[in-house]
Amino acid sequence: MFRSGLAVLKRYPFPASIRSYSRTARMSLKAISSKDAASLDKDLMEIGGWSLDQLMELAGLSVSQAVYRVHPPSAGKNILVVCGPGNNGGDGLVAARHLAQYGYKPSVYYPKEGKNELYQRLKTQLDNLSVPFITDFPVAIKTADLLVDAIFGFSFGGPLRDPFPTIVSQIEAASVPVLSVDAPSSWDIEGGPPKEGPGSKFMPEYLISLTAPKPCVKYYQGRHFLGGRFLTKSITEKYGLDLPSYPGIDQIVEVGVDAEGRL
Repeated sequence: MFRSGLAVLKRYPFPASIRSYSRTARMSLKAISSKDAASLDKDLMEIGGWSLDQLMELAGLSVSQAVYRVHPPSAGKNILVVCGPGNNGGDGLVAARHLAQYGYKPSVYYPKEGKNELYQRLKTQLDNLSVPFITDFPVAIKTADLLVDAIFGFSFGGPLRDPFPTIVSQIEAASVPVLSVDAPSSWDIEGGPPKEGPGSKFMPEYLISLTAPKPCVKYYQGRHFLGGRFLTKSITEKYGLDLPSYPGIDQIVEVGVDAEGRL
């Protein structure tokens, strides 16, 4: 399925060198490797006193705010959240809960559920809000107004394993706009989109990086947000991060990406 006209331009925008980011903050932010991202999370929990629940809650809240920013309820309330089996999928479950509270009509596709007890509690929370877990993905994707790709995040090392090659191909070919969480699923965190196969032409309209951008963002051509308004000065200094100022009470800030991948 292919879109034409403005819809195609939206999905495959102009090259970074000629894009304009009139709505974004202009600044230079450092990308963080998957190894450092994992180390940073460990420091937050072991030194900073954060729990996994808290970090996932703030990540999911950031995702939900990004959805609201780019696609308010007036633009269509049917949000399809596709969740993977790990923490990225957990972020998606949290986001779906917040979206339901905002007045959207989210549904969740969770083809390979995470085994952590935390994920089961997040599912229960969604059940209590009557958020449906769908099984027929091809049908659901046709009626969605926006899709949240929360399948794989910074820990993805490839290759895609069943059932995800088919799922990524279906998302890639769909006409629905996509917001990816932390990285477009199927992309190598360092090297960007795969050279061939599922995901090789996957360019979501929107991307929200969590805590800090990942190196693959230099290959990204769309609207880019940062979420993670909880880092301390000691953590940002340890990892050499130069984070932006978040406006007001927002959990997200929009930033641009230039042709060299600098934010």
